[in-house]
Amino acid sequence: MNILVLHGVNLNLFGQRDPAQYGTVTLADIDRQLHRLAAELQVRLDCFQTNHEGVMVERIHQAHADGADAVLINAGAWTHYSYAIRDALAILRRPVIEVHMSNIHAREAFRHESVLAPIVRGQICGFGADSYLLGLRAAVGAISPARAKTQ
Repeated sequence: MNILVLHGVNLNLFGQRDPAQYGTVTLADIDRQLHRLAAELQVRLDCFQTNHEGVMVERIHQAHADGADAVLINAGAWTHYSYAIRDALAILRRPVIEVHMSNIHAREAFRHESVLAPIVRGQICGFGADSYLLGLRAAVGAISPARAKTQ
């Protein structure tokens, strides 16, 4: 089972950017936690971050070509306006789980709308770094519901 984790724009600055909203956990910390959980769940994980929208779209296209079993994505600000990323994700025909560290529905009004929401399997937000871990468990469950019940 191969799962791709995509981190979007500005997320490389977790730990430095707005600690009141995102805490002090870094992206490297999140990736380490994800890899530990992936090992427990016996899934292969590939984590990728970029601040360039076109590069993100190309990585999603590569996931399609590689046959990724699921995608976990925190698109950052792209969540609210990137139809290019939305259209690329829609090509996958695999479970896509949207995650956010903060509760986007309790923040500024422009953050309440996710252009990704209509095409993803589900959305997890507001649990800090645990949003990613919950998202990984959801992705495994979406790929193999019977297996998820035993985890």
